Amino acid sequence: MRDVYDLGSELLLVATDRISAFDVVFSEPVEDKGKVLTRISTQWFRYFSDINNHLITDDVSRFPKPYQNEPSLIGRSVLVKKAKRIDFECVVRGYLTGSAWKEYLQLGTIAETPYPKGLQESYQFPTPIFTPARKNDSGHDENVSESTMEKEVGSDLFQKVKSISLQLYEKAHQLMAKQGILLCDTKFEFGLIGGEPVLIDEILTPDSSRYWDASTYALGKTPASFDKQILRNWLESTSWDKNPPPPKLPESLIQELRKKYLELEDKINICLSQK
Repeated sequence: MRDVYDLGSELLLVATDRISAFDVVFSEPVEDKGKVLTRISTQWFRYFSDINNHLITDDVSRFPKPYQNEPSLIGRSVLVKKAKRIDFECVVRGYLTGSAWKEYLQLGTIAETPYPKGLQESYQFPTPIFTPARKNDSGHDENVSESTMEKEVGSDLFQKVKSISLQLYEKAHQLMAKQGILLCDTKFEFGLIGGEPVLIDEILTPDSSRYWDASTYALGKTPASFDKQILRNWLESTSWDKNPPPPKLPESLIQELRKKYLELEDKINICLSQK
């Protein structure tokens, strides 16, 4: 969850410790979550510096006044270039789980594409697949087919963002596997600056991705997670109907989330230090 400040040609993004799931924001914060997400995303942006992105700086001493050197912003804020958002999430999946698994069980399709019968949960696709989702102003994001996105944004732009998304996923998956982590799936967002696509929002964080413990991977079940799926799994085990008000989160769950986010950050740091 971020607060966004419009500074004209730039935006100031402030990552809070709030957490949401199923489009509902919870009352209980996860301590340091915003700082962890900011560090992870900024690290990945810098690692993939050959791909155009919106990041200007995370150094608060370089922020414009009155935000410059503001103590509350340190470690959880980034100054970015403003872009015209492309209203689709570029989701890349390496494994069958989440909403794709639900669609497959119901319809035998994934992103409206038919798949063979008999696939099991957590099945690894021979090659990663691109499954976009339309960003709606209200309600849930809507999974759509590749052809739907291509028709709405144009073939040239579609091919560019699809190619970049797959490239980023494949490299990140390869890197994280060395630390015993499977990057199950992730989403990227793009905007346009000067008519060209640039990465925006956050990338490869535990809020925008599923990271699995490789040692627990097995077909037919969901491996242990280092991401927000921990919260979703707990919520699915309750009787909550996914409408406000949300249930109170137990302290043990909050601490587990914090611990796993920090563990994941450590593993990402190791991966990216070996460039």
